Amino acid sequence: QVQLVESGGGLVQFGGSLRLSCAASGRTFSRYAMGWFRQAPGKEREFVAGVIWSGRRTEYADSVKGRFTVSRDNAKNTVYLQMNSLKPEDTAVYYCAAPYDVYSGIYRGPESFGSWGQGTQVTVSS
Repeated sequence: QVQLVESGGGLVQFGGSLRLSCAASGRTFSRYAMGWFRQAPGKEREFVAGVIWSGRRTEYADSVKGRFTVSRDNAKNTVYLQMNSLKPEDTAVYYCAAPYDVYSGIYRGPESFGSWGQGTQVTVSS
């Protein structure tokens, strides 16, 4: 298991920016692709962004493409989510997650992830 702790959430106005961080400890962080998910009240948890172990390939949900950027620093065991041009519909609890296994690609389904952080609230006011 890997332990994950998110930080950086908060209240921001429409069009603003936030950077989320996810600090990992436990198993070898650098071997695993990582994912960011979010869950709004009354909605299912959805994939937001993912990054492979090296950081050289990323994927995004269509709803955040061009506004969010995922990156990682394996020396610091940390993955980041830079969120720009935030909209009220981005309001949710954001989670980082590590998959069950080492995979060269990026998983998008929550069922593939076995380790989750506690989540950090992001609220965007209109």
